[in-house]
Amino acid sequence: MTVHRRCVNVSLKEYAREELAAQPIGAWSGEAYRHVVGALRAQLAVEDLTQPHWWTLNHVAGEPGRWTRAALTERLAKYEDLGIDFADVFDDLVARGWLTEDAGVMTVTEEGEAGRVRARDRNARVHRQTHEGITTADFVTTINVLRRMVANLGGDGDLPG
Repeated sequence: MTVHRRCVNVSLKEYAREELAAQPIGAWSGEAYRHVVGALRAQLAVEDLTQPHWWTLNHVAGEPGRWTRAALTERLAKYEDLGIDFADVFDDLVARGWLTEDAGVMTVTEEGEAGRVRARDRNARVHRQTHEGITTADFVTTINVLRRMVANLGGDGDLPG
């Protein structure tokens, strides 16, 4: 597992605008993905969670009484990139006592909510570290540029619903 160290006030080497404009977006977006998602996955692993565990807990907690296994799998499968079986994730959360199922509908237990909150707090630290030295305006511009690139290449540039 990659060790993610806290880098406060890291200075970046300056480059000419033309040199930056010529950089390969795929390489840089991939590098950003690996570092950001790696840091989040490392923090979730402290709670013995994967991202699909995290997504499941958040969705079920966020809309009580809505989510069945089939509906949640359909909603989340497009985000999962490690080949994790959602049925195994759901079974694991039920076995831990973090989720219950009644008539096919999942509910987060008190223990599950406590674990979700711990994981949320860990992820918030990664989020803060990721945003250090970046203004809100620059972050919004970055998201909009990436959304446009995704849409230009035939993907869905809308925010997840």
